[in-house]
Amino acid sequence: MALVDLANPSRFLALADRVLPWLAGLTATAFAIGLYVAFFVAPDDYQQGATVKIMFLHVPSAWLAMLCWGLMSIAALGTLVWRHPLADVAAKSAAPIGAAFTFLCLLTGSLWGRPMWGTYWVWDARLTSVLVLFLMYLGLLALWRAVEDPIRGGRAAAVLILVGAINLPIIKFSVDWWNTLHQPASLVRLDGPTVHPAILTPLMTMALAFTLLFLTLLSAAMCNQIRRWRVLTVGLMRAQRA
Repeated sequence: MALVDLANPSRFLALADRVLPWLAGLTATAFAIGLYVAFFVAPDDYQQGATVKIMFLHVPSAWLAMLCWGLMSIAALGTLVWRHPLADVAAKSAAPIGAAFTFLCLLTGSLWGRPMWGTYWVWDARLTSVLVLFLMYLGLLALWRAVEDPIRGGRAAAVLILVGAINLPIIKFSVDWWNTLHQPASLVRLDGPTVHPAILTPLMTMALAFTLLFLTLLSAAMCNQIRRWRVLTVGLMRAQRA
């Protein structure tokens, strides 16, 4: 099946129905391995102690929060430029998932910051820009609910998504552009990661598990959205005939 064939909702549903059980199984397996390695094998930090293990939830959720908005930006281009039939479905399905990951990032970051910084929250550049991302997710969800016409709502949401994408490089480089409490990048660096393999391996395993979870939830949400729209379309057609 060519990728262009997935623009057909029926073909997408057929493929998703076959892939979803495998995705769910891979997700459960990855989480089982990742959680075991992260919390029972990975050593405590010599300064932070066991508190450092919050990182195994905090960092992947932060990555997925940004990745989700990035994928929504691609979908927004599909809505505005190419009129892709599933672009708006993908963006609308991804938004609540991205909001959940962003909330988890903020929550775990606050729990990690309390013993490290002595407070749950500071108006740090990285923290503030991630909070802005969370508010944009909430605003996007509110926009879809406020506009009754799905076509107008989808286009308005696509514009908001593309404008909000400006915040992604701000989040990424905020620790380099400003003097912040948040530690600088230690994984995605030109000279390679500075994290010890004993910590890096479980972190990458948890990142894989979070990514598989995102793909599973997104696929299931898109299938539900397509079926919901089909039910509404059939209802409207019946109402017009009556």
